[in-house]
Amino acid sequence: MKKIVVLGLVGATLAGVVRADKMDEMWGESTVKLRAENAERGELFDEGNYAMFIHWGLYSQLANKVDGKTYYGIGEWIMDPKMAGIPAEEYKKLAGTFNPTDFNAKAIVQLAKDAGMKYIVITAKHHEGFAMYHSKACKFNIVEATPWKIDPMKELSAACREAGLGFGFYYSHSQDWTFPGGRKGPTVDENGKPATFDDYFYKKCLPQVEELCTEYGPIELIWFDTPGGMEKSYVQQLVDVVRKNQPRALVSGRAGHNLGDYQTLGDMEVPHHNVEGMWESVDTTNDSWAYAWYDQNWKTPKEILRRLIACVGRGGTYMLNVGPNQDGLVPPRAARALREAGDWIHRYPQVVYGTEASPWQHALPWGDVTVKGTHLFLSVFDWPASGKLYLPGLKTGIESAQLLDGESSAPIRHSVVEGWTVFELPPRSPEKMVSVVEVKLAGTPDVDPTFGVDPTLGTAILAEFAAVEGAEIFRDRWMEKFGEWVLVNPVGHWTPGGKAVLEVDVPFAGDYGTSLTYAGEGRLVWGIDVVGGEHIQNQQNASHNYQEFPIGWINFPAPGKYRLAISCLEGAIETAKLKSIRISPLN
Repeated sequence: MKKIVVLGLVGATLAGVVRADKMDEMWGESTVKLRAENAERGELFDEGNYAMFIHWGLYSQLANKVDGKTYYGIGEWIMDPKMAGIPAEEYKKLAGTFNPTDFNAKAIVQLAKDAGMKYIVITAKHHEGFAMYHSKACKFNIVEATPWKIDPMKELSAACREAGLGFGFYYSHSQDWTFPGGRKGPTVDENGKPATFDDYFYKKCLPQVEELCTEYGPIELIWFDTPGGMEKSYVQQLVDVVRKNQPRALVSGRAGHNLGDYQTLGDMEVPHHNVEGMWESVDTTNDSWAYAWYDQNWKTPKEILRRLIACVGRGGTYMLNVGPNQDGLVPPRAARALREAGDWIHRYPQVVYGTEASPWQHALPWGDVTVKGTHLFLSVFDWPASGKLYLPGLKTGIESAQLLDGESSAPIRHSVVEGWTVFELPPRSPEKMVSVVEVKLAGTPDVDPTFGVDPTLGTAILAEFAAVEGAEIFRDRWMEKFGEWVLVNPVGHWTPGGKAVLEVDVPFAGDYGTSLTYAGEGRLVWGIDVVGGEHIQNQQNASHNYQEFPIGWINFPAPGKYRLAISCLEGAIETAKLKSIRISPLN
């Protein structure tokens, strides 16, 4: 997908990069309002890099509490037998008391804009089957089944157009827990006759997608979810409806059968490697997608920025969810975190919008890198106490470097030590969350992506970057609570003599401390070899969850590149799972 300069996402003048809000002033309000709907297909997705997801439905009224009992996990699944197991007919009665009179479409859109997001995607129908808009295809909808009698999607689509944001719908196209024939739904109709998937698909699903594509103005995308065993012919019909009515809209990768326009990673998954092609990470501001009364585990503004820039730095888009409550209000702590992160984005739009993936292909010990042409933007999350910022592997010459501070900047000195670029920084960071160093290169970035052992901060390297022999890298994915996913890609399935080999670049000779993060059973003996150099090993305990344990000191006798071979030598090696190694300077 081409990277073009429109929408106020990125701009350049002879004086340099123009801030997005300044472009709004330059172009005028009427131009701002038209930008989203005049964008090319996929442009907001590919250039904006940041969006708001909204999970809101009847489940928001329950807020994870049923008959006085709290169910911990993702609230939009409250009907499921693994949660409260609410029968369909009982659940449908909730619509009679759903009256979100505090919902304000313009306020939510303004929150997204303040947060720096470029489009909004909201649940038009989740697995529960309740339409959050006025559907003619099924009366189980927010206008006909609730006392509120308002179509919030009409208001949101209008507010997004007014604000210059894109708008799109989430639609659960396979699962429908309340309509006969839908996956995991009733197996008989209201007359007691057997219901088939065709009944659901042609009576409800296909007509509703048609409604969403024809009655709400320009749409940025349709976000289908959980296709399960849905046959390709059904998915193709849905895609055809989108293409016919909304030729500018994207179709999510979760439509199924590779018929989507881009890849969606697993829930809450932020990748560590660069990912090719168009893709997105979907994440949420706390632990649940829908509103849960107890869930106050909010991501801080700094953590939001860390995950956003990680996605942009790996070449993708970050869509971050909020779950309005039963009254239609976004929880204030979530809103505050989004706005504080957004304040930073509005000061440094060039770091996020219209950028390319980091040529290092992974994060660095102090932060991450995004690229625009011959400009590198170093986002420094962990300010080095030494006053020196170490950048490994950069081969292209530097024309200038400056430390940004909102709209101002100050030049900083740099030098090259053993192939590392070293920037001289002031003792204090100009930003409390993330500071930015802009580096203007003499040409296209040329980088050796080998992991560098940072002489100030040390370096943690995930085992998924290793070359393995006699072992495997695999996906270890589990739920902390129901629906709260965690993913690790460890090295496991060890066999005798197995090893995971990582290459590192060391700027200074000497002794370094090592530690391993792993999970397993009983006591394990781990060995670390500097290939061609010394060998160390140590026994430590293991746990079912990943914990970090010290192994010992190793020596790098001179600056340069080394290969480290990690092995699980003794104990229950077949169940040991290595997540990462940390290499730390001892000075």
